[in-house]
Amino acid sequence: MAFLVDEAYLPAILTVGPMTDEAFAQLCTEHPDLNLELSALGELIIMPQTYTWTGARNSEISRQLSNWARQDKRGVAFDSSTGWLLPNTARRSPDAAWIFKHRIKDLDPAAFSRYWPVCPNFVIELRSQSDRPRALREKMVEWLANGAQLGWLIDPDARTVEIYRPGFEAETRGGAASVEGEGPVAGFVLDLLPVWDPLAE
Repeated sequence: MAFLVDEAYLPAILTVGPMTDEAFAQLCTEHPDLNLELSALGELIIMPQTYTWTGARNSEISRQLSNWARQDKRGVAFDSSTGWLLPNTARRSPDAAWIFKHRIKDLDPAAFSRYWPVCPNFVIELRSQSDRPRALREKMVEWLANGAQLGWLIDPDARTVEIYRPGFEAETRGGAASVEGEGPVAGFVLDLLPVWDPLAE
């Protein structure tokens, strides 16, 4: 499915209807310059490539989460290139994610070569200048509705972290130097200083 959308109109939403894993993967391959997600309503969400500065910040977040996961050993961490097939049929990609190893082992082996039909236990979304806050907050709610036990929405420009927990209103923390994990990722501490400023010594 080839299409052309002027970057000035991104992010954009197109209605395409249900798609198989193979069709969606092929679509992503045909448009490597875009970040694509598919909503539960069959809407193709088209986002521009991550801004360069956001990429540095996201790399730092993924590095810290991966290092902790390797030491903790209970789960596996994933970066922003990972797609997940949620229970509501949406195909979503958080900027970072973590899931218990026992949940991975419970998956049908046939799913390993596709988008895993499971929701991560913990997700992080990092706001870029091109992201719409309302859309990101709706996405965080969707993660929780599909099984995530904890989510962080990080806005480096505002230097805030919104913490999402099932059954509770989002909690906003401003100007923090770090944020501590809880629930599934108790023990994980994200140092926010290199996220706020990747050039910090």
